[in-house]
Amino acid sequence: MNINEIAKLAGVSRATVSRYLNNGYVSEEKKKIIRKVIEETGYQPSSQAQMLRTKKTKLVGVILPKIDSNTISREVAGISDILTKKGYQLILANTNNNIEEELKYLSLFKDNQVDGVIFIATILTKQHRDMLKEYKVPIVLLGQRLEGYPCIFQDDQKAAMTLTEQMVKTGSKFGYITVTDKDEAVGRKRMSGVEEILSKNKIEFGSEYVKCGDFTLESGYEKAGELFGEHPDIDTLICATDTMAVGAVSWLKKNGYRIPEQVQVAGMGDSSLGKIIEPKLTTVHFYYKTSGMESAKMLVELMESENVSIHKEIKMGCKVVMRESHRSR
Repeated sequence: MNINEIAKLAGVSRATVSRYLNNGYVSEEKKKIIRKVIEETGYQPSSQAQMLRTKKTKLVGVILPKIDSNTISREVAGISDILTKKGYQLILANTNNNIEEELKYLSLFKDNQVDGVIFIATILTKQHRDMLKEYKVPIVLLGQRLEGYPCIFQDDQKAAMTLTEQMVKTGSKFGYITVTDKDEAVGRKRMSGVEEILSKNKIEFGSEYVKCGDFTLESGYEKAGELFGEHPDIDTLICATDTMAVGAVSWLKKNGYRIPEQVQVAGMGDSSLGKIIEPKLTTVHFYYKTSGMESAKMLVELMESENVSIHKEIKMGCKVVMRESHRSR
């Protein structure tokens, strides 16, 4: 079955069927006839032929740092919800937080047939910036802000400040588990927010009270051991992510610390892990699925607009979720 046969069965010209398939103008009467013939025959237009006609593939590349991350899965769910409804298919490229892999996929999508790219970014190096300058297809950054590019990002500093403001009400000796400061958002911004509130409240907090993890449960467990081995009198522990906080809670419980009586603990991200551990984890809720949806809407606008030079920025909101791992007054 081909377009000529569909036209013959419908009693219309080949050009009319072509306009119908490509969303051009066709009268309502002819639309109904063509639609009925297509449904009865099960005809599906060739994607290759459509691509040649429209120069569109209806494919979107999504570059992500870690496919098994709760945060990333929520963002991808949001992206998928919007793009699927708009008729696009996703190609997921998992980099396992490897910068070389990110650059490889950025180059691959730049030079191959996708209509657009969503890059869920963590660390943006000079190589990333140089690569992005060469981009001809629309691209949206999710998770990091980069001036001059369309992007969706969290208000990480405010999130950390709001959480720390809650924790200082019942804590006086703070420890913090961070990630590399090469990560502008989760590393630098969240750390800055914690420091600002502790400084404002005249609470001692130097580099000796900070350990650097790598987003994993294992690093949260390990860094909690190092931190409390050096400072056993810490009464409040904040972690840059829920995953590391859950690892830290595991170490604290194994070593006889009572939570929250001796040590109150908080993370950031409102992951499913934090909801099932005991005690349940105090955290910050980021609207990750909504972020994914907004990034997809922004990309669709760029892909379907004549003006691809539009550079929007959206800073997302957040809320603190107080659970049982912090001390009440």
